[in-house]
Amino acid sequence: MSRIFTQIFYVFLFVFAGNMAARAQGITVSGTVKDKQTKEGLAGVSLTIKGQSGGTASTANGTFNFSTTAKLPFTLVASYVGYGTVEQQITGSTSGINLEMETAIVLGGDVVVSASRTPERILESPVSIERMSAATIREIAAPSFYDALNNMKGVESSMQSLTFKSINTRGFNSNGNTRFNQYIDGMDNQAPGLNFSVGNIVGITELDVDNVELLPGASSALYGAGGISGTLLMTSKDPFKYPGASFQYKTGVNHVNDNNSTVQPFNQLDVRMAKSWNNKFGVKAAFSFLQAKDWFGNNYSNFDRIARTAKAGDRNSDTNYDGINVYGDEVSQNMRNVALSVQNATISGINAGSGGLIPNIKAAMDGAFGATIPNTAQQAGFLAGLPAALRPAVQNYLPFYVGLKANLIPDQNVSRTGYNEENLVDYGTKSLKASGALYYNISNTVQAVAQANWGTGTSVYTGSDRYSLRNFNIGQYKLEIKGEDFFVKAYTTQERSGDSYISSILGSYINELSKPSTTWFPQYIGNYVGARAAGQSDAAAHALARTAANQGRFEPGSPQFNQAKDQIMNTTISASDPSKGIYGAKFDDKSNLYHYEGMYNFTNLFDNVVEFQVGASYRLYDLNSAGTIFNDLINSIDIKEYGAFGQIGKKFFNDKVKFTFAGRYDKSQNFEGRFTPRVTGVFTVAKNNNIRVSYQTGYRNPTTQNQYIDLSVGGGSQRLIGGLPQIIFDKYHLDANKPYTDVSYRAFLASAAATGTPNPALLQQYNFDAKGVRPESVQSYELGYKGLILPNLLIDAYGYYNIYKDFITAVDFYQNVNGSFVKFGVPVNAEGEVTSYGAALGLDYLVGKWNMSGNVSYNQIGDLPVNYINDFNTPKIRYNLGLGNKEIIKNFGFNVAYRWQDQFYWNSSFASGQVPAYSSLDAQVSLRIPSVQSVVKLGGSNVLNKYYITSYGNPMAGAIYYVGLTFNP
Repeated sequence: MSRIFTQIFYVFLFVFAGNMAARAQGITVSGTVKDKQTKEGLAGVSLTIKGQSGGTASTANGTFNFSTTAKLPFTLVASYVGYGTVEQQITGSTSGINLEMETAIVLGGDVVVSASRTPERILESPVSIERMSAATIREIAAPSFYDALNNMKGVESSMQSLTFKSINTRGFNSNGNTRFNQYIDGMDNQAPGLNFSVGNIVGITELDVDNVELLPGASSALYGAGGISGTLLMTSKDPFKYPGASFQYKTGVNHVNDNNSTVQPFNQLDVRMAKSWNNKFGVKAAFSFLQAKDWFGNNYSNFDRIARTAKAGDRNSDTNYDGINVYGDEVSQNMRNVALSVQNATISGINAGSGGLIPNIKAAMDGAFGATIPNTAQQAGFLAGLPAALRPAVQNYLPFYVGLKANLIPDQNVSRTGYNEENLVDYGTKSLKASGALYYNISNTVQAVAQANWGTGTSVYTGSDRYSLRNFNIGQYKLEIKGEDFFVKAYTTQERSGDSYISSILGSYINELSKPSTTWFPQYIGNYVGARAAGQSDAAAHALARTAANQGRFEPGSPQFNQAKDQIMNTTISASDPSKGIYGAKFDDKSNLYHYEGMYNFTNLFDNVVEFQVGASYRLYDLNSAGTIFNDLINSIDIKEYGAFGQIGKKFFNDKVKFTFAGRYDKSQNFEGRFTPRVTGVFTVAKNNNIRVSYQTGYRNPTTQNQYIDLSVGGGSQRLIGGLPQIIFDKYHLDANKPYTDVSYRAFLASAAATGTPNPALLQQYNFDAKGVRPESVQSYELGYKGLILPNLLIDAYGYYNIYKDFITAVDFYQNVNGSFVKFGVPVNAEGEVTSYGAALGLDYLVGKWNMSGNVSYNQIGDLPVNYINDFNTPKIRYNLGLGNKEIIKNFGFNVAYRWQDQFYWNSSFASGQVPAYSSLDAQVSLRIPSVQSVVKLGGSNVLNKYYITSYGNPMAGAIYYVGLTFNP
């Protein structure tokens, strides 16, 4: 499939070249564009012919020159950040054109596309939408435009590392947000093996961003499966409108006053180059490289992974300590169970070694000692009477025999000593992004594009574990032909995991290489019994036992540790073979996505009597993890999906009312087809004042991992499996050997405290749906208002109510396999309905050159079904405040952004706990240097350096302070 796509790509380029050679000659449009007040030439002004593709940008002194095949008369449009748009009718000479532009900031004048998949004023959008323009991006104080998304109304994020952030709206936030879609130039930016985007690590470069549009809430009726919590669409710059060279360099520091690290450097370089010829052929290339020290995961709180709650104690006070950002300590065993296991193994071994003469060594010892607890001399006397070959095995068994007989071995768990995250994870964050595109204007309104985006990086992602993403890369390659009324495109996403690995598996396997658990736990218990028999206290005996068992442990930084770490990091999970001493924590994911899509807008064909659009798409997931993520070690996995949509809209009552109806049908090969309708209405109550009402539906298929994952996590303490029948029934036989609920399993374990033996009658079986996991859906009702109360005051407000059905959540359960309980995590659909509701208010106010803004959002979850794990993961209240002035004095500007959010409880498969309320202040001051078309910016994020977390179990983030230089922004 990928080879075919490559062949098509080169054919496309050949057609481009042929058309270039044969392109028609046009007329030349030239002139000068100046600032009306200063009469100085303006550089970088976008000049286009209205209604046509192509154009150019003015040079450093304001001159412009481009060719077009358009026929006179036509309208020349000049647009520039911070200036009012100028339109001039050209009827005669096309040379020596003089244009003058005035400084202006117009509220509500933005044009958006994503809300209806057709251009419309943002004031008239039928659903809630947020927009960030190139002008806004130039003024932000945050280190990147992606970081500044938090300032949008209703937007929240989960920061898992310096460069990995998951964006969300309207509740149910998560580390890897599969309910939120992200597009770059119409390409779904998800990693095929994850089903969600990896932030902007391998996304779009900041200098190449034209605009960002965000749709809160469901959008499946227009964009297909997914996006039931929101959709983010990023559009890059066209080389015809934005030609020339630009670069940006930022250097700064982070880890200021950080107990984990000294101050560390932060550096980022962005470069963009674009060129067009005769308004027919255009090319652009962009590059970005970021390098910094990542934030440290240092939450050492004790966590009960069975109950998924915090518990008291630390490594010194809790023998079964399991630190959240400590890995390897997830491996835990019950002391009595280990002792009984050693006893049973010894009985079997002595029986075989004696040729059946001693069938039960325990019974023999009971006969020799009677009810007496044997002392050292008595033990030695018993050993002397045994054949010499059997004495070592019985000698090793004696502490366990004594401990069980004297009831010195408690019925409690102990865990292995783990390693802190900083010793296992690569915190050397890097992000390299490169993109390029070729453009050919087939006609004045039809354009062909060949585009490639590629990125690689090192970061940390939190899922059911902490994953060190090292040298992973994602490439996206697109061919598209688009016109005023249509587009046809095909693209592929190629994901490569590089040297990525699971941190908890790495920690556990380093322990296994230093000393196998089959040796470590018996040593621990044997030494504990010896210490207790010698009169030591319980706490002292545990400390002595851990010290003894840890002898030979590979200490972080030692040659043995580094050698074991390198070996495990570079061995794939599926290649692990403990019997041969082979351990691996590395992924080997080479999953791909292929997508084909087309759309046609009949509105012009119908003379704008009605707006009518239709479109269709086909998608193929090609999963290839070699058994390191999916159940594909010996099976090949492909998932096919297709869908089609239609939308019709019409204005009534002198264009005061507009109704739009949309619907989409989608089908995945593993699930039944879905129809998702949308009905919207926009009512103009006064000029530039509109009320909107909408009913939207959305759905998402279970992710590729929800369907096919088969992965050991938590240091081997749990196995995540897909929810399809072929996994849960055919492979793991959870229908024949039914598992037990985690609640009943915890009760089963707790019952041992009273009786000394767990009560099996407390175990309750879990019954799976015969069809397995299925898609979840949402119905969303929204009422909103957006309008200009005054020419300089914009208000946007909305309220929503969501009803979720078949909500995809996860359950933990325990299956009894040959007497041992194995923990599984499986995606299932929650019974009943889950509801959520909320509201938001945003204000933008202009006074001269001052821009003041603020927004507040409220989100709440309704009543929950029985046994549903609440993963709403969203604060009830959050707000943002902004203040800026592009030119408070000549060439000097500033911008500040303050945000605050309330505390809330975070629940995930990795960790659960309270996220404290926090506030953060971003600020920047800038100096424009017009003579060299440059801007110097001094700024920072979280400038007060108040460390905070956005989600439990993830790192705390402090300040980033930087100074930047941008040429031709």
